[in-house]
Amino acid sequence: MSSEASAEDMNLVAEYLGDRRIQDLSSSPSVDCIVICASAILYQAEHLFQVLQDRPSLSKCLVLCGGVGHSTHFMYEAVAQHPRFSQIAQDIHGLPEARVLERILDTFFDRSAITDGGCMILVEDKSTNCGLNASLSRKILDAAGFHNLKTCIIIQDPTMMLRTKASFQKAYEDSLSSPSFISCPIIVPHMQRTEGSGLKYQTLPLGNAWWPLDRFLELIVGEVPRLRDDENGYGPRGKRFIPHVEVPEHVEEAWSRLRVVSNACR
Repeated sequence: MSSEASAEDMNLVAEYLGDRRIQDLSSSPSVDCIVICASAILYQAEHLFQVLQDRPSLSKCLVLCGGVGHSTHFMYEAVAQHPRFSQIAQDIHGLPEARVLERILDTFFDRSAITDGGCMILVEDKSTNCGLNASLSRKILDAAGFHNLKTCIIIQDPTMMLRTKASFQKAYEDSLSSPSFISCPIIVPHMQRTEGSGLKYQTLPLGNAWWPLDRFLELIVGEVPRLRDDENGYGPRGKRFIPHVEVPEHVEEAWSRLRVVSNACR
């Protein structure tokens, strides 16, 4: 990728979209619920399952969330490329994303250590977008008796983290006491310049599939317009998928510069 795409601009927009509110999940205060929205970034699930296996008291409930959608094949590919999880690659094709997470949990981690420690595991395997992630997760939680959540950690692909949190806020807007939703993307990637004229990721956990740089740029450039509260966005003045989100001016300025580079790369 050309260095025209400023590392600083990409990092600024990525930080905003990632909305990281928890730096270390293992030492986070206990919550009522954790929802992990499945994605091709398997490091999130791997880290979460290990933390819960070691500390099941972190949450009263875990929701594995995700159906079959336009990006599901990326998750299958990530499993096939993973140094541990690749052994189940032939068994997961056709499964909803939440069921892939469940297969990873059951094969490579100690599910009983989590459930015996007091964390109920629920599966929502029909949703195909952020809004349905939220509304169908609420249905699953309500059906299981979790009607009065006070705190809920949301784990999502960092490029969609802020929008997903807003979708959960929308799904609970009719609640008398809406839960406090806490963004936890586990990791937000950062860029650095190479010795030549390009960019590369700063240190990321090994053995995981990450976005090609052009794909990452495309994702973050495409995300900001969805968050805007205007006629083309997802807020109350547009499609009404999410509550009002304020996009700061410095993020808009960085986005404008990145959009020029992104358009030139096509």
